[in-house]
Amino acid sequence: MKTKSGIMRLLIKASAFITFAALFFIIAYIIINGMPNLKPSLFALEYTTTNVSMFPSIINTILLVLLTLIIATPIGVFTGFYLVEYAKRGNKLVEVIRITTETLSGIPSIVYGLFGMLFFVYRLEFSYSLLAGTLTAAIMVLPVIIRSTEEALMAVDDSLREASFGLGAGKLRTIFRVVLPVAMPGILSGIILSIGRIVGETAALMYTLGTATKMINGFFSSGRTLSLHMYVLSSEGLFVKEAYATGVILLLIVLLINGLSTYLSNKLTKGRLD
Repeated sequence: MKTKSGIMRLLIKASAFITFAALFFIIAYIIINGMPNLKPSLFALEYTTTNVSMFPSIINTILLVLLTLIIATPIGVFTGFYLVEYAKRGNKLVEVIRITTETLSGIPSIVYGLFGMLFFVYRLEFSYSLLAGTLTAAIMVLPVIIRSTEEALMAVDDSLREASFGLGAGKLRTIFRVVLPVAMPGILSGIILSIGRIVGETAALMYTLGTATKMINGFFSSGRTLSLHMYVLSSEGLFVKEAYATGVILLLIVLLINGLSTYLSNKLTKGRLD
């Protein structure tokens, strides 16, 4: 038994070391190759073939993330509340929704892009635009928000709900005053994960948002996100150094998102305990 336990501990430590080493290597490689190539011209207000500015792509990414969350967050959170708080046990609709969300979460992003191109771009004639990209991204991240909300609500102790009902609170008041504050860190984690997926997405947005270099100025305007900008630069082969610099900015954004999620989760948890 001691031998088996020692082998398991060794395997766990080795797996953790390999994971950390791979992550450290990727981050270090991007920073070493990208930091020397960061220059003011990459943050010019307008993109040209000379400066290959990433500033329009940064603004486009922010717009896409905000609009996608405005659409996907209410739908995903309310669906999660329905599955846990309102649906009866053994409800067939609940099983259908859960199977659907699990299936959608496993579909490759390029399939979402193909659907978005065929339906939003051509069928509804939105063309390559912010609206088509936003709707496609919203469908893509919806399963993540639904599942995280459902798991967060299921983790709330039923004794809290029973205590609230025992004090005379109704269903809606119990949800907003008791259940939601406890489940908020988990729900927020799902939303942050969705932001990370939107920021790093390329395939789905390439077929719906487009790859125009300008800053988006309307719902039916085309543009490119930061990840798409990096992909185009690297695939052309003419601005590989600038692509590495764009990767550094993307890495910083992801680290900022993770740090923000950790801070907000700790803040909400601390406030709940206080």
